[in-house]
This record gives sequence, C-alpha cells and structure tokens, in this order.
Amino acid sequence: MAAASSRGGPWGGLLCGLALILICVMAFSIRLFSVIKYESVIHEFDPYFNYRVTQFLSKEGFYNFWNWFDDRTWYPLGRVIGGTVYPGLTLTAGTMWWLANALNFPFSVETVCVFTAPVFSAHAAWATFLFAKEVRGTGAGLTAAALIAMVPSYISRSVAGSYDNEGVAIFALVFTFYLYLKTLNTGSLFYATANAAAYFYMVMSWGGYTFIINLIPIHVLLCIVTGRFSSRLYVAFAPLIILGTLLAALVPVVGFNAVMTSEHFGGFLVFVVLHIAAASYYIKSLLPAKAFRVALTLIVSVGTVAAVALLSALVAMVLASPTLGWTGRSLSLLDPTYASKYIPIIASVSEHQPPMWTSYFMDLQLLAFLAPAGLIACFLPLTDASSFVALYLVVSVYFSGVMVRLMLVLAPAACITAGIAVSALFDVLTRSVKASIADIVDLAYAAAKQDKAAKEETAAEAASNAGEASQAKERKAAGGRKKKSKEGEGEGADEDEEPSAAAGAGAAGGKKGAKGKGKGKVGKEKAKEKFPLVVAGDAAAVGIILMLVGLAFYTMHCVWAAADAYSAPSIVLSSPTNDGGQYIFDDFREAYGWLRHNTDENDKVASWWDYGYQTTAMANRTVIVDNNTWNNTHIATVGMAMSSREKDAWDIYRSIDVKYVFVVFGGLVGYPSDDINKFLWMVRIGGGVFPRIKEPDYLQNGNYRVDAEATSTMLNCLMYKLSYYRFAEVDGRGFDRVRRTEIGKKNIKLTHFEEVFTSQHWMVRIYRLKEPRNRPRGAGKRLTRVSASKARGRY
Repeated sequence: MAAASSRGGPWGGLLCGLALILICVMAFSIRLFSVIKYESVIHEFDPYFNYRVTQFLSKEGFYNFWNWFDDRTWYPLGRVIGGTVYPGLTLTAGTMWWLANALNFPFSVETVCVFTAPVFSAHAAWATFLFAKEVRGTGAGLTAAALIAMVPSYISRSVAGSYDNEGVAIFALVFTFYLYLKTLNTGSLFYATANAAAYFYMVMSWGGYTFIINLIPIHVLLCIVTGRFSSRLYVAFAPLIILGTLLAALVPVVGFNAVMTSEHFGGFLVFVVLHIAAASYYIKSLLPAKAFRVALTLIVSVGTVAAVALLSALVAMVLASPTLGWTGRSLSLLDPTYASKYIPIIASVSEHQPPMWTSYFMDLQLLAFLAPAGLIACFLPLTDASSFVALYLVVSVYFSGVMVRLMLVLAPAACITAGIAVSALFDVLTRSVKASIADIVDLAYAAAKQDKAAKEETAAEAASNAGEASQAKERKAAGGRKKKSKEGEGEGADEDEEPSAAAGAGAAGGKKGAKGKGKGKVGKEKAKEKFPLVVAGDAAAVGIILMLVGLAFYTMHCVWAAADAYSAPSIVLSSPTNDGGQYIFDDFREAYGWLRHNTDENDKVASWWDYGYQTTAMANRTVIVDNNTWNNTHIATVGMAMSSREKDAWDIYRSIDVKYVFVVFGGLVGYPSDDINKFLWMVRIGGGVFPRIKEPDYLQNGNYRVDAEATSTMLNCLMYKLSYYRFAEVDGRGFDRVRRTEIGKKNIKLTHFEEVFTSQHWMVRIYRLKEPRNRPRGAGKRLTRVSASKARGRY
C-alpha cells in the first residue's frame, strides 16, 4: 500500500482518486445525523454569536462588519466586533453564501452556517491524505483520511450545526502542516509561500494557531541538534516565520501580539539559531578544515552575542508583564493548576477541564492502540517528515491531557500515526500472503510437471511391452523347440531389461522430481527476496481478518458517536420514550421567543454568561455579559448579584439598568447543567473581585447542599429563590431530581422580583425587577447608584 497509484499506473491513480472522493463524501454525510434526527439548527452557545455576526456581514458588507460596534452585548460597555473576533469562520461562511447566491442557489445564511463544518470536514480528510502521503505514501494517506473522516473527537466539534471556529481550523491546521512537510521534502519556495498563506488563514480562524508557531520551531530545532540541517529546512522555516508573522499581525485580534507575547518568542529564537547553523554549514563548504574552525569560533561568538542580546530584550519584555507575557489560557496549558488558582472563569468551563482516561477510548477508540504503533513505525526509517509526525503526536497527547477540548488537536495526529501503522501492517500481512501463495504455486507447478513426466514414462513402457508380446506370439506360431528356447532366452533377456528400463525411468523421474523440488525452493527464495519481511501465511491471513474486524468495530463506534453521542443540539434536548421514540424539550427556544415578543427592544436582560450569545442571537435583547468573557469584573458583578440577598441583588441590577433576569433550572426534569450546579462558580468568580462574597458561607461543613441542612446564606441568596420559587407546589414537597433531595426552603416569597414566564418543563424561568415604590413627599430620596453601593458595602 506504500504507493498504490504509482504501482497500479493510471488505474491505480484513478482508484485512489475515487477512494478519496468516497472518503470525503463519508466525512460530510456522517455529520448530518443532527439534521436528520432533529432539524437544521445551530448548536451550543458560541455558534450563535458566529451566526449573528455572519448575518450582519451578509447584510451590511465587509467594511461595516470590520467597524461594527455592538451595543447589545456587555451593556453598558459594548464590544468592537471587528477587533475582537477571529474572522476566518465568518468570512468563509459569508463567501460560501455569496457564491451560492451568485450561482442562483438561494441558500439562507443559517443553512450555510449549519453545513459549513461538515463541508470543511471533507476538506480536512483530503488534507490529511496529503499530509500522511507526504510521510509514508498513498496507502497511509488513504487510511489516515478514512480514519479522520469519522473519528469521534473531530465529529464532536464538526457536526451539522456546530458553527464554531474549530470547524474550519482543523482543516487549516492539517493543511499548514502538510505544506510545511512538502516544503521540507522539496525545498520549493512556492510551497513555502503557500505555507505562510495557510498559516495566515489559520490565524484568522482560531486562537490555536499558536500551536503551529511553536511546534514547527521545535521540530526545526530538533533537526538542527540531530545534524539534519539542510537548505530545504531553511526554506521551509525562514519564509514562514517572517511572512507568516507579518500576515498574522494584519489580523486585528492578534495585531502586535504576534511579536509581543511569549507564545511567539520561541520561533524567533529558533530563527536566530537557524541562521547560525546555515552560516556555519555555508562557510564549512568554502573553507578548509583549519580555517573553518577559526571561522566557526567567530560565528559562534557573534551568534551567541546576538542571541544573548535578543534573549535579554525578550526577557525584559516578559518580566514587564504580570503574567510573564503569556495569556491566561497558555499558562493554563503550561501549568494545569494555574486556572483553578487565578482565573476561575477559565476553570469553570467544562471543556477546559482535564479529561478522564475513558475520554481517550470514547473519542479515539481503536486509534488509542494504533497510534503508539504508528509512532514506532515513524522510526522505521526515520525521516524529517516522520520525525515531525512523532513530535506532533507526543506534544498533542500532553496538551489533550491538560484540557479535554484539545482532544480535537490530538485527533489528526492520532489518525495519521494510526494510518501509518495500519498501512505498514497490511503491507507486511499482504506480502506474507503473496509469498505464501507464490510458494504454493511453485510447488504445485513442480508436482504437476513431475506427474506429467511419470505418466509419459508409464505410457512408453506400456507400448514397449505390447510390441514384445506380439513378437512372442509370432515366434510361437513358427514352432520348434530351438525357437522356443531362444524365444525363452529372449524373454529372459527382455525381463532383465525391464527392471533396468524401469530403473532408468525411476531415475529420470527422480531427477525430474528433484528438479521440481529445487525449482520450488528457488521460487520461495525469490519470493522472499521480493518481499523481505514475511510471516507465516496462515498467521498473516488471521492478522488481516483481525485488522478488518477491528476497523469494522471502529466504524460502528464512530457511527454511534455521530448519531447519538454528539448529534443532539444543546438548544433542543430530547429524552427516549417507552415506545422507542423521543420526547423533545424545547424550553430554551420557547423562553427566547417569549423575550423577543413580550419585552421592549431596549430592555436589558441579565443571566449567567453561558447564555449571553443565545440571548442576543435568538431574543435580540441586550445582555450584560456573554460567552466572550473578556471583562472579569462585569461577570463578577453578575455573580455577586446572584449570590446576594434579594434586596441587595435588586439594587445591583438596578444600578446597571437590568429589567429582566432569567435562570436555568433542571430540578423538575433532571437537567444537570442548570444554574444551581454552576452556582459555586458564580460565588468563586464574584468573590475573586468582591471579597465580601465568601465561598464557605454557602457550604455546610464543606459540602454544597440545597436541602434543609443548607446554610442560611445559601437559602436566602437570589439564585436559590429564583430557581425554587413555587417549586414545592409541583409535587407538594419540592423534590429536586438533579440533586436527589428535597429543597430546604419551600415557601419562598419574592419582594423585589416577580415571575413573568416559566417554560413548559420549568427549565427556563424569567423574572422582572419590580419598580421602586413611591415614597411620601418630603422623605429622603436616595439615588439608585448610592443604594447599590451601600448594598455592596453592607453585604
């Protein structure tokens, strides 16, 4: 399978292209279960912001999008959209929508957004084919493409409706790595320029571009240290670090961070080391050995001084930053405990938690076993390209162990190494079967030839015996004792000749048999020369069957993951019924529809930041915080309000002009991702900015409880009241199906908030802030801001 297209000629190339097309179709089709089972709808939370931005781009155009100030988010601060987003996804979908309409395909913006990720999954499949082919040939490329087309880790972020940055970023990541290896193998400046352009697209698409700009310099440094420097290595890296950095700085959300943050400094240092190595090798080719040693000393001295000067400047810049020039997310990757200690907002996101070991088997399945085998195969033999794949796998395994979200980055590496392993294994097994078949054919041919020779000898002997018998009859008829005696003597002589003839025939047969056996042995030796690594034929056949069975189970697992585990949208929930059907929970869209139709366009809505993007996109109302999480103080203010008593929370919300507050509650139907389960994160984030909010006040002996043993602070905070208001009326005792207990406070009365909407299954509950009471004439009047500040000080 190493080079199917080259060995098969034009037919091999045609079959390879057909297989790749089918793989791309499969990559697209397997991600459509969410549309088939539910409907064409945007999933999760972040995709709703991307969808809203794409709508604005399609209506207002690129210039207005680039300068868009969104006043419906982060009230009263707002947000400059063009300078705070990675525009790659939006520009890609907007371009696809424009092309479709230009070709008279009247697709809506929502339809294009829903299917963008599946389309780019097909692109990722052929990019993976090119990547693996550059390392180990066509067989490995096709296998890796088939594996990544349906790997669950990638499906989880690219099903239809998952309109997030990773949907296009994984394709950009793999394609950038392919172009780097292509340049490294060919030394072509064309591919080097294309590599910088692919890196630019990656920078526009996802903040994970820093993985590329750090992994490639590590590989370049590894090649230099191990003595694998070449002009091809220089061409592969130098244009990328220069042109790629200049292009990255053009993206507003990156800007001067491309040269000012620690995530990029490693590439610059390796760039200096690369030039020192290049100068050394160049001068070595010009000077004799003695003169070269002197020149090398000078080069190393000058290079060391330059490196020290650059390093000093970088260290000074790093020390000037409180985080040493690293972003919070980068520090969380380098130090897994950093976020939980200093940035609770990052730690509160479930996809930023370390994965359980079962996640690797859920998201990779068979690849968890094949990837280590592929890692070993990368060293047989070791090349520049295979060393990069090995480095990619090792680094991505570490990062996936720190943050479960980065299982997505591990998926291409696991698929490529697994593809190399499967291709190499099938090469060994199939060549073993071929060698065994060739041996059997040679032996069968020799045996058939020997049988044919024996039959010819038998026929000749039978003819000779028939002639002698006829002669004997003639002599007997002539009569005479003398003739009879002579005839008898003749027969005796003939009888003596018969054994000798038979012996001669046997000897001839023996020679031919020996010749046949020798030919079989030669055939076997020739087969072994043609196929150097072989195993027993029956063992090879069993191995092939086991590999096919394992891949069949992998395919079944991937289809199940795509159909059931990762196809359900978070905006529409479902539960199986007794008759095998599905019961749909559509509370979120019901609540957002109520906000859109029953509130004023300028009303402000407060909730926890998880639901900010959905509120602005589906309800078209102004929110206080959203999923961008760029302002920790703003989020802490909402957290403090939810953690405070009702009157104090009312004062806080009034101070920021909030009219409606909604909470997500799952106690009735057993929905675990509700605000009560997230509440401790609100306390931690709020307490990080406002020290009067203390987490121990909400815990009973270190335990988080909502029953009668809960603390007074917990039972009287706003979050508890808004979640459990009138809940005891449902069953008479207020049994929470998520926490598996009866609530501690059943007769909850609200004085400053009033319930205006509760969805069908009580999953979304919306409250309106009551207007302040009229005060008698002459009474002291206090401004809302003053009351809010005093409320914060009093709590």
